[in-house]
Amino acid sequence: MHVVLVEPEIPGNTGNIARTCSVTGTGLHLVKPLGFNVDDAHLKRAGLDYWYLLNIHYHENIQEVFRLYPYNNFYFISTKGESCYTEAGFYENDFLVFGKETAGLPAWIISKYRKNCLRIPMLNNVRSLNLSNSVSIVLYECLRQTGFKNMY
Repeated sequence: MHVVLVEPEIPGNTGNIARTCSVTGTGLHLVKPLGFNVDDAHLKRAGLDYWYLLNIHYHENIQEVFRLYPYNNFYFISTKGESCYTEAGFYENDFLVFGKETAGLPAWIISKYRKNCLRIPMLNNVRSLNLSNSVSIVLYECLRQTGFKNMY
């Protein structure tokens, strides 16, 4: 399983996501530009002692990710998704793509990949969940569907 953060802005969120990816054996892909320095103390503190377990990749843009992984399934998590994340059938090497905290995913991604856009149900009168919480919610559903391989 892979988590992709497109232009993440808040180091604490990315650190929390890095920790979740570390303890689940999930690859983490960070798409530039990043809103922080990768040596940021908040980023490292949130990941604590799990950094050595992290399989992290840095990409210049999202097109690079698509180009490097042409045969994988991509799911785009957005408040604009038409289907609930629990309706998707996930496989081990799928990519879960999340947008930046202040703007979400770019409109062209939502438009081009509409059928693969998934949402997390929430009340209509709120903006969205925290990014690190959203990653955890969807990632653990993927892991559940694929049998929590190599986890106990």
